[in-house]
This record gives sequence, C-alpha cells and structure tokens, in this order.
Amino acid sequence: MSREQAIQSARDFFDTGRLFELLAKRVAYRTESQNEASRAPTKAYITEEMQPYLEAMGFECRVLDNPVLKRLPMLFAQRHEDDSLPTVLTYGHGDTVLSMDDRWHEGVEPWKLIKKDGRWYGRGSADNKGQHTINLAALAMVLQERGKLGFNMKVLIDMGEEMSSPGLHEICAQYKELLKADVLIGSDGPRLHPDEPTIYGGTRAVANFDLILKLREGGHHSGNWGGLLSNPGIIMAHALACLVDKKGKILVPEFRPSGLPEPVRRALADVEVGEGGPEIDPEWGEPGLSKAEQVYGWNSLEVLAFKCGDPEAPSHTIPHEAYARIHLRYTVDTDIEKLESGLRRHLDEHGFQNIEIRCNREEIVPATRLDPDDPWAVMTKKSFVQTLGKKVTVLPNLGGTLPNEAFVHILGMPTVWVPHSYGGCSQHAPNEHVLPGMMRESLLLMTGLFWDLAENGMPE
Repeated sequence: MSREQAIQSARDFFDTGRLFELLAKRVAYRTESQNEASRAPTKAYITEEMQPYLEAMGFECRVLDNPVLKRLPMLFAQRHEDDSLPTVLTYGHGDTVLSMDDRWHEGVEPWKLIKKDGRWYGRGSADNKGQHTINLAALAMVLQERGKLGFNMKVLIDMGEEMSSPGLHEICAQYKELLKADVLIGSDGPRLHPDEPTIYGGTRAVANFDLILKLREGGHHSGNWGGLLSNPGIIMAHALACLVDKKGKILVPEFRPSGLPEPVRRALADVEVGEGGPEIDPEWGEPGLSKAEQVYGWNSLEVLAFKCGDPEAPSHTIPHEAYARIHLRYTVDTDIEKLESGLRRHLDEHGFQNIEIRCNREEIVPATRLDPDDPWAVMTKKSFVQTLGKKVTVLPNLGGTLPNEAFVHILGMPTVWVPHSYGGCSQHAPNEHVLPGMMRESLLLMTGLFWDLAENGMPE
C-alpha cells in the first residue's frame, strides 16, 4: 500500500480508457438546467448515474428536493468512517448550459464525448461533469489501494449551477448539520495556464444594475424636433462615462475595493495572465496594478448592454428611452451594502437624477477569499508539487464567480478549488471540450491529494 501505487492506479485508469468511458456515459445525459424539457434526464443523472456509482464506493445517498425550483433536485452522499477523522465536502454540478446543437464543428456534437484533434468534445466535459468525475475517480483510486479513505467524505451534486444554483443557499441552511465538514475541496473553472496546476480559495462576486432613462412616450422625427428634444442615448452615454473612464478605471468610490491586501499582492507577484485568450489591452484597467492584480485582486466594471432606438432598423427619429446594463465583479474588500446607494449618489451628483436604477438585491452576495498562506492552501500546493514536481499557482480567489459564499458564509468552512479545465475550453459556447493531458494530470493530482489527507490528517 503506497502513495505511488495509488497514483499508478490512476494512470492506468486513464491510460486504459476507463475515465473516458465513465465521462462519456455522463456527457450523454442532456442535463440543460435552463431547458424545462430536460427535467427527466436531469433527475436521471443523479438517480441513475451518480447515485449507483457512489453507492458502489460505500456512500449512503439521498436526493434533496430543491425548495426553490423543484425540477432541479440535488444529490447528497456521504461515506462516514470514524468520528475522529477529518470530514471533506466536495461539490460539483451535473447541469450544463444549453447545447447549441447546430453550432458545433463538423464531426463533434454536444451529447456524445468525441475524441478529435487532441481534444475530448462534449457538453459538460469541462463544466462540470469532467471535473467532478475526476475528483470522484481519484477517491476511488485511494479507496481501492487503502481499502478505506482514511477520512470522512461528503458529496453534493447540484443540478442548477448554470441558473445561479437556485435552492443551494436554502439547502445549505436547511441541511447545515448534514453538510457540515472541515473543508470543501471542489473543482470548477479554469486553470490559470493549461500546463500549470492552479489552486484558488474563493471567487469574486457579481452585481448587475439596469440603468433606464425614459424621457417621453414614443419617438419623434429628427427633422421636426432635432435640437429641441433631449436624446436619451446621448444622456446615457455621458452617465456611463461618469461611472468608468475611457481606460476602464472605476470612478464610483463604492464600486472600488478598500485596497489590495499585502498577502494577496505577494501571492500574485509572479502570476501572469492572458495565455490562450484574446490579446490583453495593456492600458486598460486600474492604473498601478499588474494584470494579475486587476483580475484577481481588484474590481471591474463592464457595460454588458446598451440600447437606444432600434439597432436593427434605425429610423430618423429621436428615441424616447435608453437602457444599459452594467456589471460589477468585486472582491471581499468591497462593502456590498453600499453598492446601490453609492451608484445612486454618484449619478445624482453628476446630474443624472432622472436615470432609474434597477437591481435584484438578493443577487448581491459576498465575495470569498482564502488566504494564500492558509494551511489548506499550503497542504494542497505541497501535495501537488510532490506529485508532479512542477510549478503550482495559488490564487486567493478566481476572477469569475461560483456559489462559494454558500459554503463559506452559511456552512462556515474554508474552501479549496482545483480547476481541471482551461480558459479556452468553450465551456458556455459550442464545441466545449477538455484536454486529455490535463485530465490525466488532474487525476494524478487529486489522487495524491486525497492520499496525503488520509495519511496526514488535517493540516496545522
């Protein structure tokens, strides 16, 4: 019984095609959470696929009814070995975005895992079926080698993450004792670089605001009224310009974080971003920060939509209204209680009292972060270095958003996220795929991590 033998078993599991076969079964379930017609395969994914798989590993399973959206139940499973052992909770989601069937490359399709051009294509392969498949397979490798895990394990499979996880917070509150654990170890999102294992401890959060300016009823001919009637598009453009400058610097004080903590600055000192994506605009964003600090340590304000008149068929009329949606991604260093009032104050001070603000306050939730020096982050990095002997990046938080606050703020546990995908995987687009080399490496990493947890117990 040894760590290396468990990792060798993981190599064999991948190299013999068994991981591909397992993931192919799961990709075949059409689990589009945004599609009500997918109700049956969504439930079948947890009751016919995941539950028997986990029960074969000695887990006790139960389906949790979703208190918010009944057609999206969740699966809870646990394997309890001893009260004295640490308990790990892992989270994954079996739902996907819409398939976009007719927009995939020739030779690939959403609901069949297909090998092509050095990639594995299929909806959910990256987000998130492939990622939780790796983590659970790694548990199986440790269990096979040791005969037991050496710690207690709980699993939560969400079937509505792509709809912002309706019901997750309620389930965490209702089943707080059931879900209680010492740490969450989960996988979602992308690595910083495809060949560089990444650990992150939290996520930025999101606030969306709709800005609406209605000046009158209906449009009026510009030949008769031009120069006499104010134009809502022009006014809205100036309002947006007072929120963020021409180079992306946020101008609303309440939309800016209180600062950049020194531990975060140290953790991001040697982090490089942008590989495999669009060319970065060097002059864009908060001045004085590195690109890594801008996306992982600071806030960003984006204009997601701006509409005035009829863009598809412009006419020679002065529009009567304009609309814009702005989108703030923010770190834990932001006072979320002041976001809406701060926006209102800022617009008023700049003369835009007639612009209406609409937002869903319930969707404004705390961001999360794990100190890069936290023992769980340190242990995970040490394990990964031992397994692969290569650089491992530790980020205090992801630039994107996950429902991590449910685990941090409701369940009260530290969170360690280990992504098994990369930024170019097309996860919410046609041609979603994973890189088999990364999948193989991730399976080895997670097997080593779970082995070390079994051998060494809780980090100090």
